[in-house]
Amino acid sequence: MDGENKNPWTAEDEREHFPSISEWWCSEFFFETVEDNKKWSLKAACSEWAGKNQIGSHFSMTLFDLDNNKYFSYQSHNYSAKLESAKDRFDVRYDDSFMRGSFPDYKMHLRDLKNNIELDVKYHSESLPHWIAQDVTNGWLPMGLGFYRYGFIPKCAVSGTMKINEKIFNVDGKGYFEHVWGSFSYSDPFLNDLGLKKTISTYTKLVGWWLHDHKIKIPKSITFSTENNPFGYDWIWALLENGWTIFYGNIMFWVMEGPAAGILVLSKDGTTYDEFYDIHCQYNKIRYSKNYDFFYPSELEITARKGKEKLHLCFAMTTESREDVQKLSRRKYYPAYVICEAPGVVEGYYFDGKKKIKLNGISKIEPQRQISMLGHNSLKLDFMLPPEGIGMSFDLDSHFFRKKVFTKIQLAPRPKIKFNMNMIPASKIHGNKV
Repeated sequence: MDGENKNPWTAEDEREHFPSISEWWCSEFFFETVEDNKKWSLKAACSEWAGKNQIGSHFSMTLFDLDNNKYFSYQSHNYSAKLESAKDRFDVRYDDSFMRGSFPDYKMHLRDLKNNIELDVKYHSESLPHWIAQDVTNGWLPMGLGFYRYGFIPKCAVSGTMKINEKIFNVDGKGYFEHVWGSFSYSDPFLNDLGLKKTISTYTKLVGWWLHDHKIKIPKSITFSTENNPFGYDWIWALLENGWTIFYGNIMFWVMEGPAAGILVLSKDGTTYDEFYDIHCQYNKIRYSKNYDFFYPSELEITARKGKEKLHLCFAMTTESREDVQKLSRRKYYPAYVICEAPGVVEGYYFDGKKKIKLNGISKIEPQRQISMLGHNSLKLDFMLPPEGIGMSFDLDSHFFRKKVFTKIQLAPRPKIKFNMNMIPASKIHGNKV
């Protein structure tokens, strides 16, 4: 592809970085089976970890049948060995499944032993790799007291075969590929292996850039929740019909609606990447977890600005979501983390300061949550500002206290106070089922 000499990934970047505390390679793709024109979406990941006197590895695979709104999921853990890997190149294996190659070409054999599904696919990159916050931290991001490096390729041509129900089909589609590693752990985010100086430096650079791109003002509305704590995230990848790609990653800092502490990355040509930091996010629709007492978005509306440019996008899940639960037995306050993944669509517009371009396409939406023992608790604050008036409302929804409380205090144009409280039936609240 044109511009390969600008590739920011080296063989050192692509290969394994053992003994990193956490490392993974993940592929996502939408495709059709050529023989019957059915639509599918797949995610597969190889991961490994290294901690105090322990190592381990994991393979997971989720295949969504988009025509029939169902999915097949598979995962396997090895708590005594890391992935099999080559020392000088990207080549990792878990049992019969493997991922290997170097930019721009990759090969993957992905096998679901539970559902007897097998894919052999080739990835050919149609865009350059990109590091998140590439111009600020060269891809390094903070996580608790640790840090990690996050790189991705947002657009690849995918081809190969899929064996399912003892039949073999040719597949054709578009994909995404990412590689992440570093000194961080979702099971213990306060784990620090003498890298605190780098973590603080990374936080400082990102906060500085975030403040530079934001106009500090009182929002009209902001909502906080216990499930949107900083150890989870909202993640979206989208392919637009005009060939553009979108990546959105947000660490939430308890915010459900309001200013987002994340990054939205737009690429129009696969070579140039524009990163938006001035972002406002709201959840238009939410789903209640099947397993734990928390909500997650099934429809997100995002407005992102950069200078004169503006993106307004609505992402919506269009299938049943899979909830991938990982229990955290060593942590009492956060008993588990859950990835809630589902394919979806996106629509909206891009404004360059002069003209508006309508956008639509397909997307993959993956909220991850560190589950709190307090369950779901949210507080929405609405501000009445001049010239409409002066006032404030508090809307509390607490599953911990089993109460809904609404209070409104208005000072102008005329004083007014409103208060209402209702109990939440215990039958409406999920316990820890897993």
